Amino acid sequence: QVQLVESGGGSVQAGGSLRLSCAASGDTRNTYTMAWFRQAPDKGREGIAGLLPTDYGSPMYSDSVKGRFTISRDSAKNTLYLWMNRLTPEDTAIYYCAAERGHVWNLVPSQYNFWGRGTQVTVSS
Repeated sequence: QVQLVESGGGSVQAGGSLRLSCAASGDTRNTYTMAWFRQAPDKGREGIAGLLPTDYGSPMYSDSVKGRFTISRDSAKNTLYLWMNRLTPEDTAIYYCAAERGHVWNLVPSQYNFWGRGTQVTVSS
């Protein structure tokens, strides 16, 4: 199994940038689909970015972040990143890293079985 720990959250003003990290331990073979989700207060969990094993194919992005956020992976460091630019108050949420074995061709939360505890991102206007 894989264990995930997010970091890099914080407070930023609208228009700013943040980089989130997700450190993986345990089973770190590059055979997992890795993804970022977020959950705003009183809203469901939203899948925003995903990366298939060995960077197969193109990254997956939700419409809400496409063009502003970039997902990447450093396999040597067993770390997943989310680069967030042009942040708006609507991006305020707890951000979670998730993983699932094999190829998961979507960002549906129920399709992922391994989760970090999340990191808070707050964007002020």
